[in-house]
Amino acid sequence: MNIVLNKNDEIVMKLLHYFITEQGYNPIILQGAKDEIWLENTDADYKIIRIVTNYIHNDEQFDWDLFRAKQIIRTIKRKTFSFSMNALSIFINLGDSVHLKENYSKNIDCIQLKDLNDIDKYSFVLDIFPKIKEIENVEEQGLELFMKITQDINEKNKEDAIKADEIFSKKKPIVTYALIISNIIMFLMLIIVGGNIFEIEPSLVYNFGGLVNFNTMQSPVELYRLITSMFLHAGILHLAFNLYALYVLGPQIESYFGKIKYLIIYIVSGIIGGLVSMVFQGDSVVSVGASGAIFGLIGAFLVFGYHYRVFLGRVIRSQIIPLLLINLLLGLLISGINISAHIGGLIGGVLICKAVGVKYKTSKSDNINGIIMLAIFTVFLLYMSGII
Repeated sequence: MNIVLNKNDEIVMKLLHYFITEQGYNPIILQGAKDEIWLENTDADYKIIRIVTNYIHNDEQFDWDLFRAKQIIRTIKRKTFSFSMNALSIFINLGDSVHLKENYSKNIDCIQLKDLNDIDKYSFVLDIFPKIKEIENVEEQGLELFMKITQDINEKNKEDAIKADEIFSKKKPIVTYALIISNIIMFLMLIIVGGNIFEIEPSLVYNFGGLVNFNTMQSPVELYRLITSMFLHAGILHLAFNLYALYVLGPQIESYFGKIKYLIIYIVSGIIGGLVSMVFQGDSVVSVGASGAIFGLIGAFLVFGYHYRVFLGRVIRSQIIPLLLINLLLGLLISGINISAHIGGLIGGVLICKAVGVKYKTSKSDNINGIIMLAIFTVFLLYMSGII
């Protein structure tokens, strides 16, 4: 078997090898995209790499090509739930009469590579991909080059598939079940001591650990109420609504983050929701419920979904965001719902998710930044609530 690669073919193959195996890009299948290859990495500076092998002979054809690419990028941006999407178009076969526009638009940069050494002309590309020059040193040619690149790409795809299976494979939600049972047990205890199943008196839930404003707490400050209050509910409907939401969201977050991180996200989100509630609620209000923790799970899902939006972009758009907006709207329209705890839990979920990290997506520096942001926000709430 003889495979002969011309100069342009070798450039394309080496670029593909670098971007897929070294930079974590994945091919995008596009209908009607002839003589061009699209690669995507939603975590990179250039989220789209576009390699164009089609011969473009004049400026009009060049402008039309980039206009069409811009429309495709808009579609990809919507599907991947991306707020912005920078792209790099690499042209392999431009005619001499084409005037290259390196900055075609705010989000699309263009370069021309008639030879791999041409990469030296584009310092902005070298700043982002400093090791791209190493592709010039690949010695294999022809069939040997083709086999090497094919093997490396297949190994990379296999590794990515194993990681995706590890993240998205179904796991038994033991922690979620434990949290649901804990909430039910606490509610039954309230009923046993005389609580009304539909509306439990504030004094009773207070005695069991309901959360109140700092000004009405006993001295020393009973910080344990920040945790106990998230396992108490004011009535059967309140309990049923929260446990249903936990049953729907909990197994997914537990599967994505693992049991320990999931429990940390749940507890910390509930605590942050409680602190925000203490800042805004009146002195006579007793706050209970798992809503803050559950909104924290929504916040964690949003962060996770952003990193894995290739898989979950449609779910976030069609299910999670509408659920979030509807619940926030109900909190504003219906009296008795502690909207401050909901918002606080949502913020807490986002911050703690950044602190514990998303597997295979966040670095140690990202985790440290998340911990710092969470610590600053928590201290601020402790100060605003009067605890410190």
